[in-house]
Amino acid sequence: MSRSFQLVDVFGAERFKGNPVAVIASGDGLSTEEMQQITRWLNLSETTFLLPPSSPDADYRVRIFTLDRELPFAGHPTLGTCHAWLQAGGIARRETIVQQCEAGLIPIRRTEDGLAFAAPPLLRSGPVDEADIERTVAILGIERAAVVDANWVDNGPGWLGIMLRSAEEVLALRPQRSWPERADIGIVGPHPAGSAIDWEVRAIFSDQFGGLIEDPITGSLNASLAQWLIGSGRAGPRYRAAQGTAIGRSGRIFVERDDAGEIWIAGNTETLFTGTTGF
Repeated sequence: MSRSFQLVDVFGAERFKGNPVAVIASGDGLSTEEMQQITRWLNLSETTFLLPPSSPDADYRVRIFTLDRELPFAGHPTLGTCHAWLQAGGIARRETIVQQCEAGLIPIRRTEDGLAFAAPPLLRSGPVDEADIERTVAILGIERAAVVDANWVDNGPGWLGIMLRSAEEVLALRPQRSWPERADIGIVGPHPAGSAIDWEVRAIFSDQFGGLIEDPITGSLNASLAQWLIGSGRAGPRYRAAQGTAIGRSGRIFVERDDAGEIWIAGNTETLFTGTTGF
C-alpha cells in the first residue's frame, strides 16, 4: 500500500529556518522496527506516524521516533503532526485538539502565534547533583562558575537544564563533538531587557553513535524550561524564546501561562513538501 506524507517546518520565523519533521499519514501495518528503519532512512531528527486513537478522548494517535529510539513525547513533532493531520482533513470534535501519544493525552489549540501544545508534566525535576553539573560543563567546554543554576527539566527526552548569565554566553558555547555517555542538555540565557527576544535556547544531545549534535528548535525542551523559568519567577507568564541561532536557523517559540496555570508552547507550522510513499 502507499501512504501520503508531509514534511512540515516547525517554529521557523521564515521558510527552511525552523525544524523539519516527516509525518507519515498512516502508520497502520507498520511494525516498530519498520518505523525505526524509515526514520533512520529519512535522517531527520524525528519522524512521526499517525494512527487511529485508542482513547475516546483523542482525535488521533501518534508515534514519535528519533534516529535511535521512540520518544513518549516531543514538542516540534507534536505541532508538526497536528498541522499535517489538519492539512489532511482532520476535524477536531471540540475546540481543543487532543493528541494521544505514549506520554498521554496532549491538548493542542490554535493561537495567534500558531498551534500551541500544553506542556506535559515533568517526569523529573529539581536540583542536579554536582557530579552531573561537572560532567555537563565539561561537555559544554565552560567553567563551573559560568553556571547560574541547573535543574532537571525532563518531560520525556531526559533534559538537564543549564542556565548561563546571558544569551551571548549561550551563543558562544562550543560543545564537545562526542561524549562516551548519553547527554541531553538544554542551555538557556536571558537577552538584555527590552529585546525582541527574551531568552536564547540551545539543545545538545547524543546521537546513536555517541556524537553530540545540536537540535535546531526543540518544543519539549522549551516546554520544560518554561515550567522552570516561570515557576522560579525568572520569567513572566508570557515570553518569546529563540533557538537555532548558532546553527543558522531562526526558531521562534512563544510561551504563555494561562489563568489556570497551564503553560502553552506555540510556533509557526508550514508544510513545505508532500508526497506518497511506495510502501
